[in-house]
Amino acid sequence: MINHTLIKRVVFFSGCLLLLSLFYCCGSDERSGSKGEGLIEFDTKGVDPTHPLYGFAPSSATFKFKEDKFIIEMSTMGMFNTSVILDSKAKTIAQTVKFLDIKQACIENEQDLVEENADYALKIEETKETKVIIGLKAYKAHVTKISEPNVKFDVWYTKELGMENVNALTPYAQLKGILLDYRVKKMGMELHFAAKSYKDIKIPDNAFEIPASMKIVSKTEMEEFIKNLQ
Repeated sequence: MINHTLIKRVVFFSGCLLLLSLFYCCGSDERSGSKGEGLIEFDTKGVDPTHPLYGFAPSSATFKFKEDKFIIEMSTMGMFNTSVILDSKAKTIAQTVKFLDIKQACIENEQDLVEENADYALKIEETKETKVIIGLKAYKAHVTKISEPNVKFDVWYTKELGMENVNALTPYAQLKGILLDYRVKKMGMELHFAAKSYKDIKIPDNAFEIPASMKIVSKTEMEEFIKNLQ
């Protein structure tokens, strides 16, 4: 029988990772002095310390990118492992889950992603302020939640890695660059992501392939799997 605390963590991880993946889809082939390949590590934490799942928020995420493909990987306790593989040309996201004896993946299309962004609409005001984050020039923007006008925060993004349309299917579509410091919300909990390192390294092509051991399921089946864990 699965421990109730572990179930909460699994449900939350799957939700927040899927939303995290949306911030790196639909990239452009145009780059500004970028090699178009590398790895970014993020620190993550819950925004509201009073939230019942605050202590279960993921503490890190790994984002690998190469040309028009991306992958985000996360794990908890070595038991629940998930990744999101993004193909910006095809405008699809493949989410994989490995938990106990479950190994499955589902593929989402552009319309699926647009619908999932509706609950986190944002008003964004770009500024001319810049600073260096993980060795990259970052640009600041002021953000206001449309559904909660009193909630305001700042985000930072970079243009130095190219991919100016990387946020096309996200609430941050206005910003032309990779987000380095931002907030997202999923499963009723809001998270803060902050880039902590960037490595200009080569990523093997097979890093973006769905493992042959994975069973391909529909989005509905994947959602039902997550629902049944609650």
